[in-house]
Amino acid sequence: MCGIVGGHGHARADDGRRMLKRLVHRGPDDQGEVQANGSWLGHRRLSIVDVEGGRQPLVNADGDLWLVGNGEVYNHEQVRANLPKASYATRSDNEVALHLLDSEGPAALDRLEGMYAFLAAGADGFFLAARDPVGIKPLYWARRDGTVCFASEMAAFDAEWLPHVESFPPGCHWTPERGLQRFASAVGQTDCEPSDRRQALKDTRAELIASVERQMMGDVPVGVFLSGGLDSSLIAAIAARYLAERGEQLQTFAVGTHASPDLRAARVVAEHLGTEHHERVYTADEALGAVPLVVRAIEHFDPSLVRSAVPNYLLAELASRHVKVVLTGEGADELFAGYEYLRGLAGAEELQAEMVRTVEGLHDLNLQRCDRVTMAHGLEGRVPFLDRQVIAFALGLAPEWKLSAPGEPEKRLLREAFEGWLPQELLWREKSQFGDGSGAAAVLTGRMEQSVSPEELEAEAGLCDPPLRTREEAAYHRIFAEHLPGVRPEHTVSRFATA
Repeated sequence: MCGIVGGHGHARADDGRRMLKRLVHRGPDDQGEVQANGSWLGHRRLSIVDVEGGRQPLVNADGDLWLVGNGEVYNHEQVRANLPKASYATRSDNEVALHLLDSEGPAALDRLEGMYAFLAAGADGFFLAARDPVGIKPLYWARRDGTVCFASEMAAFDAEWLPHVESFPPGCHWTPERGLQRFASAVGQTDCEPSDRRQALKDTRAELIASVERQMMGDVPVGVFLSGGLDSSLIAAIAARYLAERGEQLQTFAVGTHASPDLRAARVVAEHLGTEHHERVYTADEALGAVPLVVRAIEHFDPSLVRSAVPNYLLAELASRHVKVVLTGEGADELFAGYEYLRGLAGAEELQAEMVRTVEGLHDLNLQRCDRVTMAHGLEGRVPFLDRQVIAFALGLAPEWKLSAPGEPEKRLLREAFEGWLPQELLWREKSQFGDGSGAAAVLTGRMEQSVSPEELEAEAGLCDPPLRTREEAAYHRIFAEHLPGVRPEHTVSRFATA
């Protein structure tokens, strides 16, 4: 996990270094740069794989192609084995992307499984930008006066560039010659024909276990954000078993106000799993004091996102003192129909369409929050539910199995798949939004509303498209607009278009 910056056209090193300096929090361990025939690449490193030898920019054997990356390639060992002629200088998982580009070109990026954003530049003028198909890792770009600039966060761009900043679309690569091209999608072809439900439960369990185990990779300790809800508890249960088999103990991290239900539930899960458990108990004043930092960090002002980001931000600060990587439960609700509103859909076909839509939109919402609150503290967040193999499997299950009847809990299929892994009262615990369960919503909503009058909301609502909806949202937007002056929020939602 790192921060990357790049430019092509008339890229100047001084501009790139200034941008890179704003991303120190994403990579506190090291810094590197290279100038290459009108292009510039910069890198801030958080050392996870090949801690000693994986410095970036990475360079090929001929010394004429460089790459900087943010994220992890989970299948790097398999890709490495299939590129036997490549001359590797490091054990870095990102180096396989460099050699894949060098030997097979941009279309081969579809072979990579993981979360990543890459920038590459060659001595011959070649330049490429690419982002993983799910959009787990961030990438932004802006085009102005014949130069194209890229960075991991919007705040890295100089003020005059901010009005031009857009979110780079997931599953796409860009080159100056061919423009924007799609190489993969978050959601591929899925088979929604019903099959044997009993086998589906076994396969659901096997797919998630395999994903968690893939994402335990690295040369540093891996922990789990544990809310006590179903999704994070399952991730913790799998990770704890994986480490126990190797004689190691999992570290788990929970957050909430003193009496929050999430803290209580997380304690029970941690005790059941035998983890080394850490808690961050926060006060109302601490939550309110963190709001400006959080809005700037997540580069978003949606109220539900901010409410959940505040406790996660405080939790990431704690976790970063103990580990460099954490697993989270993001994505389970989208794949296994965990939201209350889904109960009102007309049937299986409509449910399937809505699940696909929400998965494809995660990169601009929950995944943006997940990346920023962790990276604000030099911590890498990984999301096992959003492994592409898990996505394809889960969306290939018969959607009618995910419909919740009146009186039934949501995500019944997922719960049944892990019978025996958690105490019954936790496996079947009623879902609550993280901002509610951790106590943040009760603290933030009223106080933030008080800072904006009804008249002020009416005057400021039209500053965004769509318009601001509530006084709480207007309060967060004020912080966002001060931090990123000139940014048009609608431009930060990825759109697939030609360059």
